[in-house]
Amino acid sequence: MDTALTTEQHEIRRALRDLLARYGGPGAIPAAVGTAEGYDPALWRRLAGDLGLPGLALAEEYGGAGCTATELALACEETGRALLPSPLLATAALAAPLIAALGTRDQRAALLPRIADGTLTAALALPGGSLATALGLTGDNRDGTWAGGGRAGGIQAHGEAGERRLYGEAGRVLDGHSAGLLLVAAHTGGYPRSRTQVFLVPGDASGLTRTRLTALDETRPLARVELRDTPAEPLGADDTADAAAALADAGRTAAAILAAEAVGTAASALERTVEYVKTREQFGRAVGSFQAVKHRLADLYVRVEAARSAAYHAARDPEAGPLALAQALEAARITTGEAVQLHGGIGFTWEHEAHRYLKRAAGDELLFGPVHRLRDHAAERAGLFGPTTAASGVPHGAGVR
Repeated sequence: MDTALTTEQHEIRRALRDLLARYGGPGAIPAAVGTAEGYDPALWRRLAGDLGLPGLALAEEYGGAGCTATELALACEETGRALLPSPLLATAALAAPLIAALGTRDQRAALLPRIADGTLTAALALPGGSLATALGLTGDNRDGTWAGGGRAGGIQAHGEAGERRLYGEAGRVLDGHSAGLLLVAAHTGGYPRSRTQVFLVPGDASGLTRTRLTALDETRPLARVELRDTPAEPLGADDTADAAAALADAGRTAAAILAAEAVGTAASALERTVEYVKTREQFGRAVGSFQAVKHRLADLYVRVEAARSAAYHAARDPEAGPLALAQALEAARITTGEAVQLHGGIGFTWEHEAHRYLKRAAGDELLFGPVHRLRDHAAERAGLFGPTTAASGVPHGAGVR
């Protein structure tokens, strides 16, 4: 496929890489993650104000740049290279598309401009503990079992339309401890007519408790969100809106964006490793001069470039997002693991940045994977091993493209 970038796309990448080289990077991570927000607020304001990053894929009528998911994916590839702690993924790739798809005109007009200018961050709170299943990446999300069930479990919505109150809990909410707005998936309608609907909950709502959790990857802050008779506004005016379908659509696009970010992480880890083996000596020679090391690095390069091609394709065709994500997560896991190995003893120390790349790769797969389930569900949707599924409409035997 043609992966040539436009002049505008090159400029987005160059400007972001230059800014992150000055103000971000692995060296700035400890200070950033130690803040109450879990990221550097000053850098976030700069990214939003100078580059318009959170509004990159939003329509111009809402203060966005009017670009596509491709540009946002390219930007996230650069944030992945720098392991940037930021609310970009949760806000721009997960929450904003749902507001655009399900929100009323007034809700879009009130929320999207604030997201575009960086003054409002948002998080997606999904009960059940599996973000990947709720987004339709590793399983069918239409039956709502991922959100608990019926009269109990998950998050329940009570009260009349327009005066809803939520009760329940969601774990592992990405950036949930600091987001100014929560998009909460909850059961409504009562048993047995229970259905899943998305609600808007301000970060300062009464009855809302948010607890930051200890995460494997500290650059991806997670939170437990508890709602106790918390007032909420339904997202959208139509109670029959298909929240599961909107979540699945947003999930496929987010998968493509996350794939590009994972490629950036893998590529940066590989580049740093190549530079290191050029200078590290063993038996009087640079480690990089040994043929076995050259072969390992060449294999990693091919793996990363193949994942990059898949991610760029998925950014243009989100249907390929889950498969591209599987390939990118696998490439990141293998590449960062090899980076630690090839750095030798120093790569295992907390003082070295190699472990941060490994934790990012492992944390992303725990949050959005695992890889084999991403591939299994993609094959199921494509009808590769059975009859045509209702969700895919692809004839039996057509295969996964």
